[in-house]
Amino acid sequence: MNTAAVIGYMPMPTNFKYRDVFLKGQTLHSRYDDFSIRHPGMPNSKRAKIFSPFDALKGFNEAVAAKEVQYVFKRELCEDDRNEIDRKLGILRNLTFNSCMARANNVIISVTYYVPCVDKNNFAFGYRGQYKTVTGTCWGVDPDITRSVRVGSQTISFDDIAEITATDERVFHRNEWD
Repeated sequence: MNTAAVIGYMPMPTNFKYRDVFLKGQTLHSRYDDFSIRHPGMPNSKRAKIFSPFDALKGFNEAVAAKEVQYVFKRELCEDDRNEIDRKLGILRNLTFNSCMARANNVIISVTYYVPCVDKNNFAFGYRGQYKTVTGTCWGVDPDITRSVRVGSQTISFDDIAEITATDERVFHRNEWD
């Protein structure tokens, strides 16, 4: 074998510039030498931050996730469904006429409603959207001015409502209110 040292599996050329440094091997430091005092070792508990993920393209993952949202056309309700929603809104109006009645009756409802796409960069902007459901206490129904219902902290327009259900099925029972 020639005088070339072996680096892993590759032979080191004899005229390698840093041959003498490589052949010295890894430097061993004692705990109390100058180098170890000036450059203490990193504890294992802090080493994890070295390998934390780096997001080079900020906002890219959110943009990709926004494109994965499925948008649909708004469904037109038939006359019977619209009448049923109006009947339920009338019952809710009677139960939550003012804030005292709303607190006393504490009617918990779920409202499924249409939300149009607001992302201007999306193909669905302006003509498609998605249906969302909110569940909470009904705080009021305003059929005159805003034509909306307040559920929890959400205010939902009558025109966007697709379905209303109550956690207590007796709330919308036909025989009780007719």
